[in-house]
Amino acid sequence: MNHQKAEISLAGQSDVRHHLHPYTQLRELEQDGPLVIVRGEGVQVFDEHGKAYIEGMAGLWCASLGFSEKRLADAAYRQMTTLPYYHSFSGKVPGPVTALVEAMIKWAPVPMARVLFANSGSESNDTAFKLVRYYNNAKGRPLKKKIIARNKGYHGVTAAAASMSGLATMHQHFDLPLPGIVRVSCPHFYQYGLPGETEAQFVDRLAKELEDTILREGPDTVAAFIAEPVQAAGGVIIPPEGYFAKVQAILKKYDILFLVDEVVTGFGRLGQAFGTQVFDLKPDMITVAKMLTSAYAPMSALYLTDEIYQTIADTSAAVGVFGHGYTYSGHPLACAIALETLRIYEADKVIDHVQKVAPRLQQGLQKFKDHPLVGAVRGLGLIGAIEFAADPKAHQPFDPKRGVGAYFVARAQAHGLIVRVLIGDVIAFSPPLIISESEIDTLLERTALALADTLAWVETWRT
Repeated sequence: MNHQKAEISLAGQSDVRHHLHPYTQLRELEQDGPLVIVRGEGVQVFDEHGKAYIEGMAGLWCASLGFSEKRLADAAYRQMTTLPYYHSFSGKVPGPVTALVEAMIKWAPVPMARVLFANSGSESNDTAFKLVRYYNNAKGRPLKKKIIARNKGYHGVTAAAASMSGLATMHQHFDLPLPGIVRVSCPHFYQYGLPGETEAQFVDRLAKELEDTILREGPDTVAAFIAEPVQAAGGVIIPPEGYFAKVQAILKKYDILFLVDEVVTGFGRLGQAFGTQVFDLKPDMITVAKMLTSAYAPMSALYLTDEIYQTIADTSAAVGVFGHGYTYSGHPLACAIALETLRIYEADKVIDHVQKVAPRLQQGLQKFKDHPLVGAVRGLGLIGAIEFAADPKAHQPFDPKRGVGAYFVARAQAHGLIVRVLIGDVIAFSPPLIISESEIDTLLERTALALADTLAWVETWRT
């Protein structure tokens, strides 16, 4: 009887007791319980008590069209009542795949020949990891397998994708990274620029580090370099001018594939369709996910150049089959939603809207750069960050144990704004692409309130 009473009293917290929450401090959650979101409308979400929040992260950088786009729901319903599932194995394909592939090839920021679908950015980056090996084996270069990845990079959570990621919490106790991952610095000038060093000198130093690393490892062993145009989960790190131009020249010199992770930046986040266009990149593979379906259904994709495809096709013909794919690769429901998402981007001129409203966000965030807790503010398009500092002039961060960023996020939530704290007390902003200027103003007002609360709290233990 007592057990039954406990079940009733904890009914609202059953999620805490039975759900293993991703990227969460699990013991704290056991004490505090989760924020339960039950409804969405535009850029707002509502909790189980009816409180509204501006979703300043678009979920996880992904709900580009907000949380109540009926055209996507209608597209999903039509597909569910027509063909709810079919696979793409053994020469078969569900109908919507063909239309989506053609649409995506038109969207590609550089010429691409093939699209391979999966269900998450992690899976598509894992696929890229595998195809780097397949491609070089097919080329008769069995030693050319190492992948260079950057500190603070984020590429997903499968064993291979987490290995390519450059965040320690993704490796600790998981026995990662896997062998064959080589790490280089991230282009975060604020944090890693040397005293007296200019941004141009910083770029030169990182380019030299990359080339020295390739030469140390042996160019015949280095297969690929993977990078996000803007490092999102690593801290919204925007590379200095000239960084990617120098990187790409080095990759070309040593015949190294360039894998561009556009999982966050693809489909308009930076004010152009892809980060590849923003930074004039020439990738051999591109991974996309998140905003491909506005997050209304899980889906990701890997773009391949024709040269890579032809090599893979010839080799798979010799083997007898291309031995890779997922049960849900090109799932018809996800395809239908993705097709409608791309149509909406075009019909509603969503990227034009991003270009129009982005200055409101970026200029508003810059107003916080002289706040006594703020070391740096940065952003591009509809992505931005505030980096806290104990001593802003010295770029000295707070002791992580103080939890300054986490406190700010809690206060923002109390004021009706959901944002995210990244490692290093960096507060990330990534609202839905449909956000209006007035909604941006409200987001900034609530940010100011949370900053004031955080400063008052910090002063209680500083004095």
